[in-house]
Amino acid sequence: MPLNLDTYLGVHADALKLQSRRMEVLANNLANVDTPNFKARDIDFRRALAAAGGADAPVKMAATDPRHLGADPASVQEADLKYRVPLAPALDGNTVDAQQEQAAFADNTVRYQATLTFLSTRFKNLLTAITGS
Repeated sequence: MPLNLDTYLGVHADALKLQSRRMEVLANNLANVDTPNFKARDIDFRRALAAAGGADAPVKMAATDPRHLGADPASVQEADLKYRVPLAPALDGNTVDAQQEQAAFADNTVRYQATLTFLSTRFKNLLTAITGS
C-alpha cells in the first residue's frame, strides 16, 4: 500500500512554509524600523494556512490563461499580507513598533521550532516503521 507523504505530514509542511515566510516579513519590518513612511506588514496566518490546503480550504480556481485573476501564485501570497495597525504611529509615517515586531518574531520562532520538532518526530517514526528498529 503506497504512503501519501502529504497526508502523513498533514498541514505541518504548509505551516512550516508559512512560518518561514512570516519570519521574512517580520525581519523586513525590523530592518525598516527607521525608514520614513514604511508600513509594517504581517501575514494572516490562519487565513493563509486555510488557503494553503487545510481541511476547510476554499476551492482553487483552475487558471487556463495567465491573464486570469489569481492565476499567479505570488498574488495569492500577497493576498495574505496585511498592513499592521500601529498603536502609536511615528511622525515620519513609519508604522513599525520594534518591540511588537520583536515579540511577534520570537513567537513565530517558537512556533517554527515546534513545527520542525513535530515533523522530525514524524520522519523518525516513519523511518522506524520502514527499518523495523
